[in-house]
Formats: sequence, C-alpha cells, structure tokens
Amino acid sequence: MRLTRTLKAAAAAAALLLAAACDSSGSGGSPASGLNPPDLKAPTKLGRTEGQVNLIAWAGYVEDGSNDPKVDWVSGFEKQTGCQVHSKVAASSDEMVKLMKTGEYDAVSASGDASLRLIASGDAAPVNTSLVPNYKDIFSGLKNGAWNSVKGRMYGIPHGRGANLLMYNTAKVNPAPTSWSAVFDDAARYKGHVTAYDSPIYIADAALYLKVARPELKIKDPYALDQKQFDAAVALLKKQNGDIGEYWGDYLKEVSAFKSGDSVIGTTWQVIASLAADEGARVKAFVPKEGSTGWSDTWMVSAKAKHPNCAYKWLDWIVSPKVNAQVAEYFGEAPANSKACAETSDKNFCTTYHASDEGYWKNIAFWNTPIEQCLDGRTGVRCVPYAKWVQAWTEIKG
Repeated sequence: MRLTRTLKAAAAAAALLLAAACDSSGSGGSPASGLNPPDLKAPTKLGRTEGQVNLIAWAGYVEDGSNDPKVDWVSGFEKQTGCQVHSKVAASSDEMVKLMKTGEYDAVSASGDASLRLIASGDAAPVNTSLVPNYKDIFSGLKNGAWNSVKGRMYGIPHGRGANLLMYNTAKVNPAPTSWSAVFDDAARYKGHVTAYDSPIYIADAALYLKVARPELKIKDPYALDQKQFDAAVALLKKQNGDIGEYWGDYLKEVSAFKSGDSVIGTTWQVIASLAADEGARVKAFVPKEGSTGWSDTWMVSAKAKHPNCAYKWLDWIVSPKVNAQVAEYFGEAPANSKACAETSDKNFCTTYHASDEGYWKNIAFWNTPIEQCLDGRTGVRCVPYAKWVQAWTEIKG
C-alpha cells in the first residue's frame, strides 16, 4: 500500500513541512516580476560530471534504500551518472535557506517561502531548462510560477504539488460544508473539534477566505497583505483559536484525531485524507468554493554550486517519468512530469491527486513568501513581510 510508505516518510519528519511555508495566488508568474534579483547567468552547456552532488531536501525526496530497501531512486542515478549523492534532510524552509547560504550544497528542494528568498538574495541561480530534457514534459501550470520564476526566467525545476483541503467527518458534520466558513465564522458549531495547520502560513488560509467573505478588504493575493488586510486575517484566526481543539503538523496525529472524533473538521492534505479513510474514519476532503492554498516544491541550483553538472543531472533525473512517479507516490503529492502518471503503481493515483487537472490547480493559491514589496503588484503601499507573520502566529496561538 503506497500510503503506508508515504507515512514512513512523514513520520520520519513529523514537523518537517510545518515550517515549509509560503507561495502565491494561483499559478501565474507576474507577482514575482517586481523583484530584482542579482543578474546571475545560467550555464549554456554542461561539462563533465564532478563525481558527487550535495543536496538539501525534504524527507522522502532523496531515498537511497536506507529507510526502506524497496524505496531507492538514488542508486540508479549514481550508477547512470557517476555522481555520488550526499543529502541532508532539512527541518524547515528557514534551515534550507541558511544551508544554501553556506555554499556547501549544490541544489535544494525549496518550497515557496524559501524559493523567493533564495532568488532575491542571489543564493539560487536561474536554470537553463534546455539542459534538463525532462522539463519539456512538466505540467504547464508549474512553469513560470510566482514562486519559481522572475520576469520569465525559471529558477528551478518543478518537483510536485499539493492542495490544502477542507476535511470533515461525514457522520458528525451536517449539513456537508461547502465553504471555509465552516472553520472560521461558523467554527463555534464544532468548538473543541476544529483542527488547523500549525504554521504562520496558515494566515494565508484566513486571507483567502476573507478575499470572498469580506470583499471590502480588496484582498487580491493571500500572500500580499497590507496592514489592514493582515490585521483582519489575524483577528479572524484569534477568534478561531477559541474553537480549535488541536493545531496539527504530524500526519499520524491528524489521522488519529479524525479516527477518534477529537477532530471533526479542518485543513488536511490528500494523503492524510486517504489514509484516514483507509483506516476507517468517515471523512471527505475537498476544495471549498473559495479555493484553497497549496504548495509546490522546486529543485533549485545554488549560485555557488561546486558540482553544477551533477546538480543538473539530478534535476533531470528527479523529474524523469518513472522516478517522479516513485517520489510522488512515496511522499503523497501530484507529480510534476505529465508522463509520470503512466508510471505509477496505483493507476488511480494521478486521478486522486488531480495531477493533470489544470482547472483544479487554478483554484489553488500556492504558497509564496510574503515580502514588503506587495506580490500583487501594488505600489505605494507596504505589505506585511513573513517575519511579521511568524510573530503574529505566536500571538494567535496564545
């Protein structure tokens, strides 16, 4: 069963993705176009491989069989390229950024909050996608995103994506919800049994809801909030806090909470919903009418890479159809390569994860990095940067 293997990856990193936060509203590339990163050049051709590559990754992305003998896509890469893989599992996006700044690593599987920071600081170099043959088969919705490109230049190769869903207990939540209002304005109905993702980036979920519920706030992008918009999102979350039973950051704990009835409604990921259902929980997960936030990870190359040729070989390998399918099933996400769906062991996997449904992803506001320069293109106003989101999250939770 694929989900069991996915949970091994999750359990090994319980809160790894907790601090992984931040991305943009939808899949367009325009919000990051206002950034002016250093003028770094991508290579025009590859040279001889250097014999090794040093990677920073989320747990479950660089598997060599040591965690599970049946899960190994590193050995084949090493054999084919001669590049020995040395990887470090990062516990947060902040750690990824710090590690990349050392210059000791060649590539990183950056989430949206890390990617823009790495681009702006010059720690990540633009990539020449023509040197990554499998890039041509990457789903179009993952190319030129607000979190992985600037002014039409890609700064990495997309790895996979997922949505933050609303999950509820079908026996205890009636009528069936259609809106995020169920966990915000109407959360008191389920007081003590509401669950939410434990991360500052969850502020964007509140902003996404307010974008529709309070149009007078004029929120365009849940990651580009001026002070008034930000204060409204924080106020909504402080109110919600009184109804929260548990903030979650661990797959297994959320599954257990829905099985026991401690949680009956809240945010989740598809892999968690599937596992909870398989274990007998009466749950349903979906994208509410307002849309959802979500995440997309990107393999980025260090501007100081000592082994750039091996790094490019890795980028192409990890998004090759068979390997990308293996990673997606093991981790629990939609693959980035359109040809990966033909390689999954579960032939319904890509349907479950909406891998090729670009209409579905148009309703997902992928995590991005909130910065003072408003990502929605506004000028003459400052938006609240991510450091303030972190401070506010501490206050929200009390």
